[in-house]
Amino acid sequence: MTNSPRLEMRGVRRSFGATKALRGVELSVAPGEVMALVGENGAGKSTLMKILSGAIPPDEGQMFLDGAAYVPGNPLHARKSGVAMIYQELALAPHLSVMENILLGIEPSRGPLMNWPEMKRRAAAALAEVGLADIAPETQVRRLAIAQQQLVEIARAVALDCRVLVLDEPTSSLTAKDIEKLFALIRRLKAKNISIVYISHFLEEVRAVCDRFTVLRDGETVGSGVTTETPNEKIIALMVGRNVDELYPRSARIPGEVILEVKDLSGITKPKSASLQLRRGEVLGISGLVGAGRTELMRAIFGLNRVTNGEIRVGTFDGVASPAKRWSQRVGLVSEDRKTEGLALGLSIADNMTLARLEGLGPLGLVMPARQRAACKPWIEKIPIKCQGPEQRISGLSGGNQQKVAIARLLHADVDVLLLDEPTRGIDVGSKAQIYQLIDALAARGKAVLMISSYIPELLGVCDRIAVMSRGKLGEARKRSEWDERQLLSAAIGQEE
Repeated sequence: MTNSPRLEMRGVRRSFGATKALRGVELSVAPGEVMALVGENGAGKSTLMKILSGAIPPDEGQMFLDGAAYVPGNPLHARKSGVAMIYQELALAPHLSVMENILLGIEPSRGPLMNWPEMKRRAAAALAEVGLADIAPETQVRRLAIAQQQLVEIARAVALDCRVLVLDEPTSSLTAKDIEKLFALIRRLKAKNISIVYISHFLEEVRAVCDRFTVLRDGETVGSGVTTETPNEKIIALMVGRNVDELYPRSARIPGEVILEVKDLSGITKPKSASLQLRRGEVLGISGLVGAGRTELMRAIFGLNRVTNGEIRVGTFDGVASPAKRWSQRVGLVSEDRKTEGLALGLSIADNMTLARLEGLGPLGLVMPARQRAACKPWIEKIPIKCQGPEQRISGLSGGNQQKVAIARLLHADVDVLLLDEPTRGIDVGSKAQIYQLIDALAARGKAVLMISSYIPELLGVCDRIAVMSRGKLGEARKRSEWDERQLLSAAIGQEE
């Protein structure tokens, strides 16, 4: 890498009405460098990248590519200038072929006709660059796996002799194996002197693949540094504006009576065997690998999955039950699949928040909008949820705020048992901190929380006891002080000491 920047952004400002999204952001990336751009949702990352990719202009500020002024008029202009953006939601035409997608907008021609042989040659070369030499350029994109589609997007950038590649949450839909392949590709592109801006909420990924980092907070650059020389705690403190030891609050929790008991529970495939006791005033965590049966256990308890053997007791209620019955027993579930199962994205915040408890919102079973809004506003303020108001459609919220609405539904229903399946997956550190505070406050009030998480530091920080599920079987819950990360991982892979 050289000391001369490939990309520079100086004093970039952008406002939307009275909202100041960017307040003089500074960013630089050297040739062959992987720069992590991190910050909470709403910090300004998306706006900054839209300006870089030519989607919107800045109000003030300058940009430079290899020392020359860079003023993109639109995304295609940006791509032809050597700046490519790969969004979290892939921007491909599924009905077109791979080669048509790769060369969209820059198709080779012979006079008025398309030069199909040249298109195929150039697409094949780009596919080879990203490790997809075995994919025929004529293949329809819709027939490819998500990981392959992502690589096709990167191949499109390679075909344009990309100088700066922006990857926005690139691992959100990838398996662990696909993530390793992506990281290997990033290293190959880096070796070819391509500069990469890597946006991610996962500091483990940042540490694995990025050379330096820049942190945005409230539209400003608040810090940057060398990844290997900066501990996660310092990066998190820059992102959220407070020290990491405040990330996992712990109020005085007094475990009370057993409110949920599961004995020898098994389902059609998983779980194979699970027993647990959950008390009022405690947070019980379930660790384990993806596919171990954790979600199946939670869904069986809530009545979504069929139970083939065993017992479930909620308070004084014995036996399996439907989800509607569980709600009546004051048990609520937050699904790991927020977009498909956890929320009705076409409805408003108010509709989503009150779905499980409509009584009191109007006479004769009717729902009066004014009462519904009044019921939601205290939760919007208390949690808090960044939104325009209860009437806003939930699809317009950030992932972290959507998750808060999903949890607020349980609070509105005043449940005693909260079943939380990956409650902080895919959201920023600031929103995670607020959800941790909420979980702690609920436990301190005597609520019972059963929580699944794939992030071990989160379990150790939030939970009172932790049990590990391995190959469909749930181990005995132990105090969090009796676990460390190595022991939890060993138990998850079936090698507990």
